[in-house]
Amino acid sequence: MKFRVERDVLAEAVAWTARSIPARPGTLPQLSGIKIAGGPDGLSLSGFDYETSAHVSLFADIADEGEVLVSGRLLADIARALPNQPVDVALDGAKLSLVCGSTRFSLQTMPVEDYPALPDMPEVAGSVDGDVFAAAVAQAVTAAGRDDMLPVLTGVKLEIDGATLSLLATDRFRLSLREIEWRPDQSDLSVSALVPARVLADTTKTLGPGSELSIALSTRGATGLAGDGLIGFQSTTGVGTRRTTTRLIEGAFPNVRQLFPNTSDISAQLELAPLVDAVKRVSLVAGRNTPIRLSFTDAMVTLEAGNGEEAYASEALDCLLVGADISIGFNPSYLLDGLSAITGSHVHIAMTQPARPAAFASVSGPDVPPDLDFRYLLMPLRMQG
Repeated sequence: MKFRVERDVLAEAVAWTARSIPARPGTLPQLSGIKIAGGPDGLSLSGFDYETSAHVSLFADIADEGEVLVSGRLLADIARALPNQPVDVALDGAKLSLVCGSTRFSLQTMPVEDYPALPDMPEVAGSVDGDVFAAAVAQAVTAAGRDDMLPVLTGVKLEIDGATLSLLATDRFRLSLREIEWRPDQSDLSVSALVPARVLADTTKTLGPGSELSIALSTRGATGLAGDGLIGFQSTTGVGTRRTTTRLIEGAFPNVRQLFPNTSDISAQLELAPLVDAVKRVSLVAGRNTPIRLSFTDAMVTLEAGNGEEAYASEALDCLLVGADISIGFNPSYLLDGLSAITGSHVHIAMTQPARPAAFASVSGPDVPPDLDFRYLLMPLRMQG
């Protein structure tokens, strides 16, 4: 095998593929590798951990066809460190050589015949603009759980209902819901799938404006569940095609959509950027698992954390309040996560009482109705005194 490829193209493709490589391959050392194959259709790189597969094809000058398996993480480190010149890669016996300008590396190869075959892509169900889906995933994963002891909560539930694609995530303390339009191959398609949040986030990191993402899955007829436990994502960029498959998370995702209140007795609207800055400042004195208090009055919200005996901080901001005065406390980190997912210039906060969840939504400007395409529901913390 022998080929030449641009350094940036190789580095990006290797880094993207390496995301599917297990940190500890255990008794299967071949899973720590990236499979490189050069053929008549160009160059391809593959990674697999028996749960998630990554396959990228790209344009390269192939002199000799062939395939090889090398350490994925080492290859990623090397590709990232190479100078910005074309890279010549060649298989020489049991070693793979990389030459880039005056820089040379030689890597030990692994038996490529031991590498498992990647799963086939399921049937494509539809497509969506890549940047739109990437932005939706970034908002949805904000509330995904990180406790592997509760695997169902580490996923994002994709709900497809015709031309509407919803993404839901929760860790029991907060809930995110993002709805977007997409292009299904079947107009009456109704199906749901629970996808690992980490895989979704990694898959969409490189999707930019102008890209198109195909979503592939099979269905179990009337059950409305993804069929064979596999979902696939494929996108085409200016330098090639990227494809990811991953096993779906088994288990019943909680029925959380109903938790969003249909109406609220109290609502506040205020400018987003000053609120984020104020939360960051005031929360510096908040102790572990202690809330930051937001006290809303007619035209002002006061943020407080800490207490008078130790460290204490407060800051006041203008706001537009509808309804009665209210004081409510939140986990500062969870509050910042939700506010960071808001895309408008203002934020709308819908509340009912201090012990009930508050719903956050984006607002494009003052005195404008909230945009309910993305909603973030946050459980309050009990406040002392």
